[in-house]
Amino acid sequence: MDRLTEMEAFATVVDQGGFTDAAKKMGISKSAVSKHVSSLEARLGARLLNRTTRRVSPTEIGLAYYDRARRVLNDAGEADALVTSMQSAPSGILRISVATDFGVNHLSPVLGQFLHDFPEVHVNMDLANRYVELISEGFDMAIRVGELEDSSLRARKISTTTRRMVGSPDYFKQYGRPTRIDDLNEHKLLHYSNQSSGNVWKVPAPSGEVRQVRSAGWLSVNDGQSLLNAAISGLGIAYLPSFLYADALEQGLVIDAIPDLPQDVQGIYAVYPPGRFTQPKVRAFIDFLVHAFAEKGPDNW
Repeated sequence: MDRLTEMEAFATVVDQGGFTDAAKKMGISKSAVSKHVSSLEARLGARLLNRTTRRVSPTEIGLAYYDRARRVLNDAGEADALVTSMQSAPSGILRISVATDFGVNHLSPVLGQFLHDFPEVHVNMDLANRYVELISEGFDMAIRVGELEDSSLRARKISTTTRRMVGSPDYFKQYGRPTRIDDLNEHKLLHYSNQSSGNVWKVPAPSGEVRQVRSAGWLSVNDGQSLLNAAISGLGIAYLPSFLYADALEQGLVIDAIPDLPQDVQGIYAVYPPGRFTQPKVRAFIDFLVHAFAEKGPDNW
C-alpha cells in the first residue's frame, strides 16, 4: 500500500478520534481506513493505536509517530500547493507598500506595462514613508532601499542605487565645503526621521572602513524629496540616493559635499512574507521589476 495513504489514514484517525469520523473526513469506507492503519502497523511492526469499543487513542509509540507523520503530510500538501501555485496564472489584488518618492518616480512609470502583461492582477500601491508591518497590515510585499532590518521577511534584490552627501553651492559658499568626514561635525545636516538608525550616517571612508557620523541635525523629515528640496534651498547637507539627487546634480542645484569619498552602494529590495512558496502575483511582479530595472541600469538610479 501507499505509505502516504497509510500515514494519512492513521493521522486522520488520531485527529478525528475514531475510524468512523476518519472515514467521513477522507471520503472512503471505514473498513478501508482500518485496512490502511493495520497495514501500517504490520509494516512498522508496532501497535500505533489503542482500540476499545468506546474510543481510539494513540499508543506512546503511535503518538511519537503521529508527530512525524503529520509533518510529512503537511510538507507533502505544501509541495502539491507549490506546484499548483506555480502553474496558475497571477491574479487577484496585489497590495504594495513603497516610499512616496520611489513610488512616484520609479514604480508608477512601469506599472502600466505590468498591468498590461498581467491583466488579472489589480495593484493597490500604498505610498508611505514608514516601515509597514507586512503581515499584520495586510500587504503582499514592499519595496525598501538600503540596509534591511533583521526580520523573518524574505527579500530579493531588484536593483542598486548609490548615496551621496549633497548640498547647494550657496550653502557651501556660506559655510565652507568639508574635505573629510570629520568636518561634517561642523555642518548642518539634514536627516530622514524614519530611519531605524536615527540621526546616524554610515559613511564609507577612503580607507575602506565605514565611519559613523552622529548629529542631531538641523532638520529631520520623513520624505526624501523634501530633504532634497531643503538641500537645494541651502539649509544643509543631505545624504540621499541617486534616484533623488541625480537630476538636481546634473542641473547644478546641488554638488557633492566630499567628492573624493567612495561610492556608497545600496540595494533596492522587494520584501515579502515568509513561506514555503510565493504567491504567483508577487513572484510575477518581482520578476517584472528585476527585468525592468535591469534595462534601466544602475547608473540611472
